[in-house]
Amino acid sequence: MFRTMLFAPGNNERRMQKALSLPADAVIFDLEDAVALNEKKNAREMVCSVLSQARQRKVFIRINSLDTPYAEEDLQKIIPMKPDGIMVPKAEHAEGICRISEIIDELEKQENIALGHVKLIPLVETAAGVLNAYQIAGASGRVICLAFGAIDFTLDIGTGLSDEGSELAYARSHLVVASRAAGIGAPVDTVYPNIKDQEGLRQDTLRAKQLGMFGKLVIHPDQIPVVNEIYTPDDAEIAFAKKVVRAFREAEEQGVAAIQVDGKFVDYPVAVRAENILKLAAIIGK
Repeated sequence: MFRTMLFAPGNNERRMQKALSLPADAVIFDLEDAVALNEKKNAREMVCSVLSQARQRKVFIRINSLDTPYAEEDLQKIIPMKPDGIMVPKAEHAEGICRISEIIDELEKQENIALGHVKLIPLVETAAGVLNAYQIAGASGRVICLAFGAIDFTLDIGTGLSDEGSELAYARSHLVVASRAAGIGAPVDTVYPNIKDQEGLRQDTLRAKQLGMFGKLVIHPDQIPVVNEIYTPDDAEIAFAKKVVRAFREAEEQGVAAIQVDGKFVDYPVAVRAENILKLAAIIGK
């Protein structure tokens, strides 16, 4: 589970190295939109060079779209460097995810990499991708979660991003439901493009979290603390979750499955949520 996934352009070694030093949960080296056509080959080489060095962060590579002449060569060059995963842009159909997964299968065999090491995060950016989200989510065992790209999505549906984000509610909710039904992790939310608007970022992240998304794509180091804070259980949440889990286990032993803790009703769903909070806190190291 990633609270923050920070983009860094694949043709800028200084920014990639800087990204690896920042407190984002994962870094995405971008070979797609951040790289001009005449820089694609150079970017691949630069990303491979950075991947060959020791790293403390999970690293995903956003390759070029499968319908371009660059995607397969991206995979051929990148997979031997053992990235943690690949972000697949413009994900619209299960077939594309299956094709990429098959290519990675062969490359992992060739390079003696453990089968399944490289994970996939399909980036859903169009109306077709939203409608096909369930099939995309279940297209390969490599898929750990979906991600949402709202800028391209709003372009595709003929609107723009608003301050209140009402135009994104359906797509976000659909990705959450599709992900849950497919048995993968909650989707990672879209970037917030206004880098200087910290309060706008906070409100946008809270809206996505309330809909069931987990984590956010970020494009600037200043966005990391806000998003990490929102997706990190605070001390009070953790303390209450511990109390709920303890009390509910004691009640279960007595054949009771509905209790009150500090005046709040607790049954199985509430107890499971408390357990999930404690698991998340453990993952984050809190």
